[in-house]
Amino acid sequence: MPLLYDIGTALYHAGIRAAAPFKPKARQWVDGRKGLWERLEARRDALHGCLWMHCASVGEFEQGLPVLEAIKREHPDLPVLLTFYSPSGYEARKGLGSDRAGSLVTHVEYLPPDGVANAQRLLALVRPKAALWVKYEFWYHHLAALKKARVPTFLVSAIFREEQPFFRWYGGTHRRMLRCFTQVFVQDEASLQLLGRIGIANAILSGDTRFDRVAAIAAESSALPLAQAFRGNGPVLVCGSTWPADEALLSDAFSRMEQAPKCLVAPHELEANGLLATEQHFPKPLARWSELEAIDPGNVAAVLGAERSSTLLVDRMGLLARLYQHGDVAYVGGGFGNGIHSLLEPAAWGLPVIFGPRHGKFAEARGLIANGGGFEVRDAGQLHDILGKLLGDPAFRAQASQRARAYVRERTGASAKVLRAVEPVL
Repeated sequence: MPLLYDIGTALYHAGIRAAAPFKPKARQWVDGRKGLWERLEARRDALHGCLWMHCASVGEFEQGLPVLEAIKREHPDLPVLLTFYSPSGYEARKGLGSDRAGSLVTHVEYLPPDGVANAQRLLALVRPKAALWVKYEFWYHHLAALKKARVPTFLVSAIFREEQPFFRWYGGTHRRMLRCFTQVFVQDEASLQLLGRIGIANAILSGDTRFDRVAAIAAESSALPLAQAFRGNGPVLVCGSTWPADEALLSDAFSRMEQAPKCLVAPHELEANGLLATEQHFPKPLARWSELEAIDPGNVAAVLGAERSSTLLVDRMGLLARLYQHGDVAYVGGGFGNGIHSLLEPAAWGLPVIFGPRHGKFAEARGLIANGGGFEVRDAGQLHDILGKLLGDPAFRAQASQRARAYVRERTGASAKVLRAVEPVL
């Protein structure tokens, strides 16, 4: 038994419960799991023989979605249990569960806290035909129960780094978790080599399924009339998933320009006070998406002043991946905090991508920099310079755009590789 793992997990969960009265996300984590077993019991018959797909949060779900869609095209009647660890993932996708024939997902649920009893109870309830876990999630007892029950279990779009516990002297429990998977699909050659070093022989280089997802969004998405009307003659800078540090940096760079660009801004957080602070950093006149939804799209340009530098603040969730089609250059936030957000979404639309320096965990950042479709900035001076080149030199922007789009296009196909391995067990 992994004693230290169990102690650490118990302390972690106790910490979440202790923080629940004071932290909204911790409270969601606790409250959301109330009634979990009753909900699963109610769907017992519908879920028997299901595919169990587990994701940490909404980003991992988007990463696994191309594989799920491919499986459902081949097996439309296959029930699917989708679980999330985080409240943000569950809240964003809980509406996918449906009784409708042909629905992508049968039931959306929180992952029960990891433990022997919970893991065994879950498998007894839903009796999955196969399990598909995405990228980062490793829970010992759930994985051990799947292996003991001989449920084929696949890890999709995994990526590994040398500093992770799997590759340390103390990482025995983590290495045992890897051996619970029937197959581990990794994003890059470096991950494959790291796993080989510790004797993990069930790994395959498949690539990253996110490329398939963002390519599909770019190919299938319709225009957003409000953004289309706002765009006018451009060029437009799309600022996606920005945090306060990003917004302050952008404001500083704009202050050094003769004329700031038109900006489509989709902040990471949509809390009321945060939106008010965001407004202070961007060119005026500024309007909010929610205020323009009642206006005929044909009149939006007249309301905003199509030929003037201005800002459209997108205070609606779920639009960013489609917003990029209405821009010329993207600035993606997070690079001055815990890490950048999705660079592949704008790159799929052919937007050159600018981002901050904290991108060490993101292979796509290094790849886009290397091929000329991405640009790292460390301060407002560098941001001012690259904005000047990308917005002011159409030939330079066109070249960077072509390279960003090619970076995504050349790396699609991972989902088909996963499907070929998973389908025989279904």
